[in-house]
Amino acid sequence: MKKKIVAFFMVMMCVVCQLNVPVSASTSALGPVTPKDVVYQIITDRFADGDPSNNVPSSAQLFDDSNNDNKGDGDDLKLYQGGDFQGIIDKIPYLKGMGVTAVWISAPYENRDTPIIDYQPGGSQDIWTSFHGYHVRNYFATNKHFGSMKKFEQLRDALHANGIKLVIDFVTNHSSRWLNPTDNFSPEDGKLYEPDKDSNGNYVFDANGEPVDLNGDGQLENLLADPHNDTQGFFHGLGDRGGDTSSFGFRHKELGSLADYSQENGVVVEYLEKAAQFWVDKGIDGLRHDATLHMNPAFVKGLKDSIDSNSNGPLTHFGEFFIGRPDPKYDEYQSFPDRTGVNNLDFEFFRCITSTFGDFSTSMADFGNMLCYTTSDYTYENQTVTFLDNHDVTRFGYYQARREVYNAALVALLTSRGTPNIYYGTEQYMTPNTNSDVGGRMFMEVDSSFNTSTDAYNIIKNMSDLRQENDALAYGTTQILYSNNDVLVMTRKFFDKEVLIAINRQPDNSVAVNTNVNTGFADGNYNDELNGIMKASGIVVSNGGKVYVGTLPGGYAGVWSYNPNNNGPKIGNVMSTMGRAGNKVYIYGNNLDGNVDVKFDNVSASVVSNTANYIEAIVPNVAAGEVNITVTNNGSTSNTFGYTVLSGDQVQTIFRVNANTGFGDTIHVVGSIPELGNWDTNKCTEAMMNPNYPQWFLPVSVPANTSFEFKFIKKDANGNVTWESGSNRVFTSTSDINGTSETPVYNWN
Repeated sequence: MKKKIVAFFMVMMCVVCQLNVPVSASTSALGPVTPKDVVYQIITDRFADGDPSNNVPSSAQLFDDSNNDNKGDGDDLKLYQGGDFQGIIDKIPYLKGMGVTAVWISAPYENRDTPIIDYQPGGSQDIWTSFHGYHVRNYFATNKHFGSMKKFEQLRDALHANGIKLVIDFVTNHSSRWLNPTDNFSPEDGKLYEPDKDSNGNYVFDANGEPVDLNGDGQLENLLADPHNDTQGFFHGLGDRGGDTSSFGFRHKELGSLADYSQENGVVVEYLEKAAQFWVDKGIDGLRHDATLHMNPAFVKGLKDSIDSNSNGPLTHFGEFFIGRPDPKYDEYQSFPDRTGVNNLDFEFFRCITSTFGDFSTSMADFGNMLCYTTSDYTYENQTVTFLDNHDVTRFGYYQARREVYNAALVALLTSRGTPNIYYGTEQYMTPNTNSDVGGRMFMEVDSSFNTSTDAYNIIKNMSDLRQENDALAYGTTQILYSNNDVLVMTRKFFDKEVLIAINRQPDNSVAVNTNVNTGFADGNYNDELNGIMKASGIVVSNGGKVYVGTLPGGYAGVWSYNPNNNGPKIGNVMSTMGRAGNKVYIYGNNLDGNVDVKFDNVSASVVSNTANYIEAIVPNVAAGEVNITVTNNGSTSNTFGYTVLSGDQVQTIFRVNANTGFGDTIHVVGSIPELGNWDTNKCTEAMMNPNYPQWFLPVSVPANTSFEFKFIKKDANGNVTWESGSNRVFTSTSDINGTSETPVYNWN
C-alpha cells in the first residue's frame, strides 16, 4: 500500500511540475477581423467529420446513426452528426479557394452531454443534444465530440498558416436548461463545472492542455455552481421571460429556461472574464458573443474592456442582438456597440435583404434606403457583421429557390457596407425542408459535395478578392445612384477608390433603366469583376465619370472597380474603437508607412509598428471621452476616425433610486465622468429599470476606485429633462477590478 501511495504522489508531482508552468499565450493570432475580411460561419458538428472516433456521445441515442455505420445520417438534426475540428482542418483548401479570410466556429468548450427531453402533448418525446455549443458545462475543457485541446490548437495553427483568422462562439449569458418547460418546469440541469486547482488557486492542465485529477478524487472537474442550490447567487433564477418585453425581462429572466447568470455579481464577473481570457490566450482572433440582447450591457462593456486590455488584445467582438424589422428595440440595438464596444450581427440588414431578395415583399429601393439610414444610425457601419442567413434563422434557400435571385442577394451582401458573413453551405445552395433554425442546421457532408464550381462559390471568391484589392468595399461610403422596385445601382467610395454595383433582382424580366449615373471613375473601359457570372460585361466611362445604364436583363448583376492610389494617409478602420490609455490599437488604411505621427486629438501615440496599410499604436494618456484619431505622414494629415477613451478599468456600479413618474417618463443617471455623460443629458445612461416600481435600478460601467458626482434625471416621452434638486450626489466605485458595487437606495429629490 505504501508503494502505491508513493507511486501515486510521484506521478502527481510530475504532473504538477508540468502544470505550474503557465500555459503560454499563443503569438500566432493574425489580428482582429476587419471589414477587409469575409467570414465563414461553421456549426462545427454540421460541417465535416474528420475523426469518426469522437462521434458517439455519452449516450448512443444522442448520435444520429440509424444504420450504425458510425457516420451521421443528416436526418435528425436535433442530434449530433459528427463534425469536428479535424473536419474543418481537412476542408481548409476548400475555404481558402472560396476567398474565406476568417472562420467563426461553434463554442469549442465542453457542453452538457445528456439528453434534453421535450415532452409532447401526445405522450411522445423529442430528444435534443447540445451540438450547437450553447449549453456550457465546463469552459476550460473542449467538447470532446469536436476534439481535444491539442486538436483545437492544430485547427488554430492550420487556419493561421493559411491566412485565415479564427473566431469562436462564446456564451456568457447562461449555462444549460435547468427547468423543463415541457414537464411543468421540473428540475433538469444547468450545473457548471471547473477543473482542479493548485494551491495558488490556478486551474491545472497536463502538457496537452487537458484537465487532470490533481486532488485524486477520480474526477477531472468540480461542481462550481448549481441553479438548484445557488449558494453564491450565481444565477438570477427568475424563470422564463415569457411575454415580458421590458429591458429587465430580457436581461434578468431566462431565455428558454436556460439558467441565467447574474452578471451583476462580482463572483460571476470574475469567473466569466477568466473563462473568456482562457480562450483568448489560445491565440484566437475574435469572439462572437451569444445573446447580447439578453445581457447586462455594463457587464458586456467590462468583459470587452478586460479582454482588450490584456496583452493579447484587442480582438474582434460582435454579438447576437436579435431583432425584427420594424422592432421597438431598434434604438437599443443600434446604440449597443457605442455603449459596450461590441459590434452587432446586423439583423436589420438581414431582415431587409431577405424581404428584398427572398419573398420580394419589399423593393430594391427599400434595400437602398436601409443601407442609407443604417449608415447614418450606426457609428461604425462597416464593422457590423452582415449576413444572408445563419444558425438562428432559416436558410435563404428556403425563401428563394431561383438561383439567379439567390446569386443577386449574395452580390448585394458582399458589396454592401459591413463585414460579410457566409453561413456554411450557402455557397452550395443548401435548402432545408422547414423554415426553422434547426432545420437549417444541416449536415453539409451529407447535403453537399463541397463543389468548388458553383456560381455562389465563385461569386464569394471574386468579391472576397475585390474586397482585398479595393478598399472601397471595406471602408467606403455608400451612395445610391438609382433604384426602383427591382433595380439598384450604387457606388461604394473610399476617397478616390470606388466600386460600382448594378443589380436586377428579377430572374426573368428585363428592366429598362436608360439613364446616366455619375461616378468618380476615370474615363475608360472597365471589366466586370464577377467575370460575367451574372450576365454583366464591361462598361465604358466617359465625359468625366458618366456611365450609361441601359436595360438590365433578368438575373443581372455587375461589379466594376476603379482603384487608383490615394494621396496621403487615409484611415479606413480602427480596431478596437473603445479602450483605455496603454491599450493597443490597430489602424488600417492607405499610405500609413514611413515616419508617421498618430494622434488622439492633440496627443501623440507611441507607434509600435507600421506598414503601408496598417499601424499598431498605443493609446496615449489623453482625456477620457470621445476623441479623434489622425495620422500625419510627410506633412499630410489623414481624415479623422472616432475613438472612445475609457476613464479606467471598467467595473459595475448599480444605481438605485425611489422615484415616482408619470406615464412615459424614464429615469437616468448623469454625472461628472464620461461614462455618465460628463453632465450632458444627451449622453446620460440608458433608462433605468423598474421591476419593483417605484424603485429604479441600473448597472453602469464606470472606472474602478473612482469618486464621482452624479444626479438622477427624468425624461418624458418627448425627451424633456427634469433634474432632481439638491446637491450633487457622490459615490466611489469598488477598487476590486472584478467587483461590483451598489449605491444606497436614494430617494428622488
